[in-house]
Amino acid sequence: MGEFSWPTEDQLKEMRNKVSEMSGRDAEEVRVVVSPYRICPLGAHIDHQGGTVSAMTINKGILLGFVPSGDTEVVLRSGQFDGEVRFSDSAKIKEECKWGNYARGALYALQSRGNILTEGIIGYICGSDNLDSSGLSSSAAVGIAYLLALESANDMNVTPLDNIEYDRLIENGYLGLRNGILDQSAILLSRYGCLMCMDCKSKEYEIIQPREPQNGGETEFKKSYKILLAFSGLRCALTNNPGYNCRVAECQEAAKFLLCASGKAEMEPRLCNVEEEVYEAHKSELEPIIAKRAQHYFTENRRAAKGLKAWKSGNLEDFGKLISASGLSSIHNYECGSEPLIQLNEILQRAPGVFGARFSGAGFRGCCLALVDADRAEEAASYVRREYFELQPELASQLNADSAVLICEPGDSARVI
Repeated sequence: MGEFSWPTEDQLKEMRNKVSEMSGRDAEEVRVVVSPYRICPLGAHIDHQGGTVSAMTINKGILLGFVPSGDTEVVLRSGQFDGEVRFSDSAKIKEECKWGNYARGALYALQSRGNILTEGIIGYICGSDNLDSSGLSSSAAVGIAYLLALESANDMNVTPLDNIEYDRLIENGYLGLRNGILDQSAILLSRYGCLMCMDCKSKEYEIIQPREPQNGGETEFKKSYKILLAFSGLRCALTNNPGYNCRVAECQEAAKFLLCASGKAEMEPRLCNVEEEVYEAHKSELEPIIAKRAQHYFTENRRAAKGLKAWKSGNLEDFGKLISASGLSSIHNYECGSEPLIQLNEILQRAPGVFGARFSGAGFRGCCLALVDADRAEEAASYVRREYFELQPELASQLNADSAVLICEPGDSARVI
């Protein structure tokens, strides 16, 4: 594997200079939050149902330079969005600068648990290379960046598990999303070159580096790999399918029916509370749509368990096959995806050296991910660029040639520098 290469010294210097200009403080006083994007090889769309998920971060993400403001005011500027955000309370922004609602949500989350914050921040936030980060959990990366900055400014000692809960409060409690805890868990718990696996019901997790036992000991990585991110050029979701929150409700409806069928109607309607034997006995009684959602949950949970064993043994070929199967279930059972992303996924499956591929996220826009043999990564990237341009010339032409397909390294966890 290559060395962890993000952020670079030049990027850190640029962030410190931006905040120095905003605040009038010396650049040496500026702290920088590094909050990486994540990919989810296995465990897609089951975290909200208490399933087993896997994830790792990449060497791209959010940088937030900041200094304590000296009072309770938060002042923010963005590399991607216009306007300046200023606030001292967590009331939502109604019209202009809505990008500041994640920062307000971070303040809300911390205050909702009784924390008294005496310091705001003066900060500048930007994402890696201005890439389209949909499907890479940029929202969780942003929320975590603001949490870490506010906590650092106020000398708060907060554990990663507590920050997982705080970011859940931002997204579920403040912004009204019905997602689970996969994204923030990956960003806060990952370790360079490892796979983070979490049981979203018990919150127990494991950090795993692929190794091949040999003569009673351990060797280095069995096979070197890179992460391909192939961008579709699609920035607006082109789908008439029900939205994300609707799918969560359908999973809950399936769980409620199955729990009632097993005499456990009093339990919380999440599919993790349904024994697989009960699902097998009663799946034919489910309405067609919710039957598909339940099928995705139970088969994806199995894939995640098998993937854990494959990763532990360093078997990237088997791990990759499970990733591809996960992508097919997301299309056919969870009913995600749009035509350009489905085509892009199919191209990745055929690309030389690719172990496995799937959407990154729901596949309505953004990108697909693949694990690829490190020695064939450039060849695979060239193949994907060429093939996708033939199928989707209009969308592909909107992409910068240098960033249409990115070859990435694994990342590390979120931190303050």
